[in-house]
Amino acid sequence: MTSYRLPTGGLIDRAKLLSFTFDGKTMQGFQGDSLASALLANGQQLVGRSFKYHRPRGILTAGAAEPNALMTIGNGGRTEPNTRATMQELYAGLEARSQNRWPSLDFDIGAMTGLISPFLSAGFYYKTFMWPAAFWEKLYEPFIRRAAGLGKASYEADPDAYDKCWAHCDLLVIGAGAAGLAAALTAGRAGARVILVDEHPVAGGGLLSETATIGGASAPDFAATCIAELESLPSVTVLTRTTAFGWYDGNVFGAVERVQKHLAAPKPHVPVERLWRIVAKRALLATGAEERPLVFGGNDVPGVMMAGAMRSYLNRYAVSPGKATAIFTTNDSGYALARDLEAKGVSLVAIIDSRNEGNLSYGGKARVIKGGVVANTRGSKALTGVEVYRNGNTEHLDVDALAMSGGFSPVIHLACHRGGKPVWSDEEAAFLAPGCLEGLDLAGAVSATHGLAACLEDGANKGAEFAQALGFAASAPSFGPVEHDVVAAAAKPLWSIPGVKAKAFVDYQNDVHRKDLGLAVAEGYAHVELAKRYTTNGMATDQGKLSNVNAIGLLAEARGVSPAEVGTTTFRPFYTPVSFGTLTGGYHGHHFQPVRKSPLHGWAEKNGAVFVETGLWYRSSWFPRKGENGWRESVDREVLNVRKNAGLCDVSMLGKIEVCGRDAAEFLNRVYCNGFLKLAVGKARYGLMLREDGMIYDDGTTSRLDENRYFMTTTTAYAAGVMNHLEFCAQALWPDLDVRLASVTDQWAQMAIAGPKSRTILEKIVDDDLSNDAFAFLAAKEVSLFGGQLQGRLFRISFSGELAYELAVPAGYGESVADALMEAGKPEGIMPYGVEALSVLRVEKGHVTHNEINGTVVPADLGFGKMVSATKVDFIGKAMLQREGLSASDRPNLVGVVPIDKNHSFRTGSHILAKDAAATLENDQGYVTSSAFSPHLGSTIGLALVKRGSHRHGEEVIVWNGIRNEYTAARLCDPVFLDPKNEKLHA
Repeated sequence: MTSYRLPTGGLIDRAKLLSFTFDGKTMQGFQGDSLASALLANGQQLVGRSFKYHRPRGILTAGAAEPNALMTIGNGGRTEPNTRATMQELYAGLEARSQNRWPSLDFDIGAMTGLISPFLSAGFYYKTFMWPAAFWEKLYEPFIRRAAGLGKASYEADPDAYDKCWAHCDLLVIGAGAAGLAAALTAGRAGARVILVDEHPVAGGGLLSETATIGGASAPDFAATCIAELESLPSVTVLTRTTAFGWYDGNVFGAVERVQKHLAAPKPHVPVERLWRIVAKRALLATGAEERPLVFGGNDVPGVMMAGAMRSYLNRYAVSPGKATAIFTTNDSGYALARDLEAKGVSLVAIIDSRNEGNLSYGGKARVIKGGVVANTRGSKALTGVEVYRNGNTEHLDVDALAMSGGFSPVIHLACHRGGKPVWSDEEAAFLAPGCLEGLDLAGAVSATHGLAACLEDGANKGAEFAQALGFAASAPSFGPVEHDVVAAAAKPLWSIPGVKAKAFVDYQNDVHRKDLGLAVAEGYAHVELAKRYTTNGMATDQGKLSNVNAIGLLAEARGVSPAEVGTTTFRPFYTPVSFGTLTGGYHGHHFQPVRKSPLHGWAEKNGAVFVETGLWYRSSWFPRKGENGWRESVDREVLNVRKNAGLCDVSMLGKIEVCGRDAAEFLNRVYCNGFLKLAVGKARYGLMLREDGMIYDDGTTSRLDENRYFMTTTTAYAAGVMNHLEFCAQALWPDLDVRLASVTDQWAQMAIAGPKSRTILEKIVDDDLSNDAFAFLAAKEVSLFGGQLQGRLFRISFSGELAYELAVPAGYGESVADALMEAGKPEGIMPYGVEALSVLRVEKGHVTHNEINGTVVPADLGFGKMVSATKVDFIGKAMLQREGLSASDRPNLVGVVPIDKNHSFRTGSHILAKDAAATLENDQGYVTSSAFSPHLGSTIGLALVKRGSHRHGEEVIVWNGIRNEYTAARLCDPVFLDPKNEKLHA
C-alpha cells in the first residue's frame, strides 16, 4: 500500500505490483495504473514546472487534455519527451523524469522568473526584444533558443519499428464510452463492418469511473460485457490505445495506435506505433465532453484538480486525492464526486457551489457553501488551503485537495477539421459542433446529451440509424434501467471570479493568466486569433483543450459581447501530438527512401543494364557489351542502332494519370495552355501545363481513349506534383466540373520501341493494323497482342525523332512482353537502350526536358509560342502570361550549340559569352541547359537558353565554364540537329 492508495476498490490488479522510478526515486504501483495515478498514489503531487514562470504544477486531468504532467519516459533511443503521465500506462521498470526544471523539480532556479512576472506580461517579447538592436544576436536569440522547448529529444537512433496501414468500414465509431459502445454494438449486431477506436488502454470511457449500475451490472462490468461481445463479432474491430487525430476529405480519418508503448521491452518485428488511415462510409463521433477549469487565484497549485479527474482516480484507480478535500463547482457534477468521496471514506470538508440554490437533491454530510466561490488558494508546491469568497466575506478552509468543475465543453475537434466552425449555445454554455457534417454524426455528451441513460439511448439510436441507412436490418436495443445516473445539466458559466488576488491561470502550461487576456484586449488584440498569438493561450501541447473556452469567455466579458461573437480559433489536426516515427512509418534507415523498380527491371537486369537512381526510381542507364571500353562506347552504339535499326527503352517511370468524367475535356482544356476540346478519340497530343505565373510547369502527352476518358503522361520527376496540381484544380478551382483523377503509374509497364524498323517488329506481336494510314503519327488506342491473349495500349509518339511507338501493358506482363519484343526484333537488329542514349537522342532532335523547363521559361522561350491558344476563354497561367516582361525581345530563347572545332567539347551549365567578351556577370548571355556527344555529328552538341537566341543562329560565341576554366569556341544554331522536316516521324 502507498500513502494515498485506498485499501479496496478500483480496476487495478493488486496481485501485480510494479516498480518504477520518478526522477530517480523508486515508487510502486499496480497493473492497470496510469503513471499519473501511480504518482498520486505515492503522494507525489508536484510533477512538473510551467513553461514561462517555472511554477510548480500538479496533475490536473485524467486524460488527453493534461497540460501539466509532461514527462520524459525511457532512455537511450527509446527516450520520449513530453509524454502525458495521464495517458502513459504503468509498466515494471518504467523510468520517468520531470521536465523544464534545473537543477531539480523541487528547487528550480527558473522559478525566479516569477519575481519579474510584471515585466513578462502578454506580448512582452514583442516589446522587449526590439531594442537595442545589437542585443538580438548576442543576448536575445541565444536566450530564447536556450529557453525554448520542454523535453529534450535523444541523439540516439530509435531502435523500434513503426508501421502504416489502411482500413475500410461501414461505420467508424470514435470513442468507446456509453454512446460509442451502444452505437458500435447496435451496428455490429446488424452485421455492419464497424471499427471502434478509443485512446485509452481499456474501452469504456467514463463508464470505468462511474458508480452507476446499468441493467443491474456496475458500469465497468457493463462496459466489459459490451467489449467482449464486440470482440466476438466477426464484422467488428476494436482498436484501443488508438487516437483518431484528424478528419480528412473523402471521410478518411487518421488514427495512431500505440501498439507497444505500454511495454518495457517491445517485441521485435512488431511496431510500437501504427498509423491508420480509415475510410468510413459513415462515422460517429462519441468523444464525450471535457470538464472546464475555473479561473481563480492560485488555481495552478499542485492539489487542484478537475472534479471528473478526481472521480476517475478515486473510482478507477482507488487513489484518494488527499486527506482533506473540497469541491468548487458551478453545476451538479461536483455532487457526484462528493457522494463518491463520502462512500470511500475520504474527508470532504466542503462543497463550494457558485449557484445560490446549490443542489437540492444532495443528501450527503458535507457542508455546502451556496453562492460561494474559491477566490484564492494557499500553498506553493502543494495545496494547504483555499479562500472562499461569499457575499463580500472571506473564509479560509484547510484542505490539501481541491476539485473544480466549471461546466463541460463537448470534444468536437474532429468535427471541425474540415473547415466547420463551432457554434456557441447559450443554453449549454458551450460551443457545439457545426451542422451538416457530411458522413459524420455525433452521439452522447459530445452532442450535449446529458446523463448516462440518455447517452446509451442516443448511441443505440444512431447505430441503428446508420446500419439501416447502409442496408442492414437493425433496431436500437434496450440496455436496462440505469440506477444512480448523474444528469449534470449546464449551468451559467463563471468566467471572472471576484476576490482574486493571486494569478488566475487560463492556460496552465504557458502561464497565461486572466490579466494577460484583459491586456490583449486593451492593446488592440481582442480578436480571438490575435489574442491567441499575443498571449500564447492555447498554443501549449494540449492545444487549448482546457483553456480556450475560458479564454473566449474572458475576452467576451472584456469586450462586452457574447462568446458567440468572439468565436473560436481554427481547429486543425492533430487532435493530440503524433510522433515523427508514426508519420514516417517504415521509411527510415535503409528504407528512408523506398526503392522503386520498374516492371521492366528484371528485363533490364537480364540484358546487363547499369542502373542509376533517378528520384525514387532505378533506371537502366546503359547496356554495356563485352569489348566496350567505358560507358560512352555503349551509349554511342545504342544511339546509332536506334537511328539505324530499332531500340527498346523502359519508360514505365513516366507519370501516368487517368482523367475521366463528363467534363474531362473541359478540365484538360483549362489545365493546358493549348487546346484539348477537339482532340479526337484515338489521338494523342503534346501538351504544355503552365503555372499561375505563366511559366511552364510540366509537359507531356495526353491521349483520348474514349469520349470521356483520357490518359495523361507527365515527366518522371513531376509525376506526384502534377497529380497534386490536378487534384487541387478539380477540388478547389473547378469543383463544378464532373472529372475524376487516378494515378496509374504503377499499373502499367510502358516501353518505347524506336527506330526505322520499329513498325516491323511491333507487327509481329500486335494484332491491329499498324500501317501508316491506319495508325498515323500521334495515334493512340487500345490494341490486342499475341493473337488476343493480352490487351495493351499503343501510342505512336516519339522522343527520339525516329519512327517510334510506346506500348503500355499491365505491369505484371511488362517483363515478358519486353522479352517477346527482343526476340521478335532479333532479325531487325533490335537492342535495348538506356536513359543516357535517350538523352542523346532527344538532344539531337531538340526535345526539351526539365533541364530546359527550369521554372523561368514561358512557351515562346522554347519555340512553343504558337501552342498557346489565342481562342480559349481561360486556362491556368493565361492572365500572367500577358505580362510585358514575358514577351520582351531580349528574353532567353532555346537555341542549339555546336563547337567550331569538333575535337573540342563543353559541359552542361557552362555560360554563353559573346565572341570577344570578358567572362563577367554583365556579359553573361545565357547557359547550356543540356549537352551530349552526338555519334552522328561526331561532336558535342548542346541546347542552351540564350538572350535572343532564336535570332542569332550562325553567331560565333564562347562557351565558358568558370569552375574548370574552360573556354570553347562555338556556334549557335537551330536546336533541331537531325531531321528538321520530321520525315522520320511520319515514315
